[in-house]
Amino acid sequence: MMIAFLAETAGHGGEAAAFPPFETWHMPSQLFWLAVLFTALYLALSRFILPKMSDTIEKRANRVASDLDEAARLNNQAVEAQKALELRLAQARAKARETAEKAREKTEAELASETARVDADLAKKLETADARISKLRADAMTNVEQIAVDTADAMITRLGVKASPADLKKAVSTALEQA
Repeated sequence: MMIAFLAETAGHGGEAAAFPPFETWHMPSQLFWLAVLFTALYLALSRFILPKMSDTIEKRANRVASDLDEAARLNNQAVEAQKALELRLAQARAKARETAEKAREKTEAELASETARVDADLAKKLETADARISKLRADAMTNVEQIAVDTADAMITRLGVKASPADLKKAVSTALEQA
């Protein structure tokens, strides 16, 4: 295609035809229409489009500024609310600690009084048991001593030796004291 165009232009005697818009006799009408369209475009832009755009941009800038102010105000409120919440939490923790401390002290006091009461009861029972054991031991020792005296008398009698009951009792008491 390009070759055909070159061949055709070469066939006109070497003269190249000028590009039609660049021909000089078209220039005055082109300049006129350029001035008319530029003026129309300038008037349309300056009277209608640019004022609307500047109003829109200004409204948008005002809206962004007011939104930023609102966001800053809400942020300040959120920070204050956070501080108030932290203060209330600290107060609640302190109150909980205080309540727990009071409950612990009360429980310890109750436990101490209950322990003292139980210890007193056990001491009384222990005293009673010790007294009973001492009495039983004394009774048992009395019976053991009499049994030992009777046994010693029976053994000596078998061996053919005679001893008085007082001598036997004295010998048994001495033996029991040494044991």
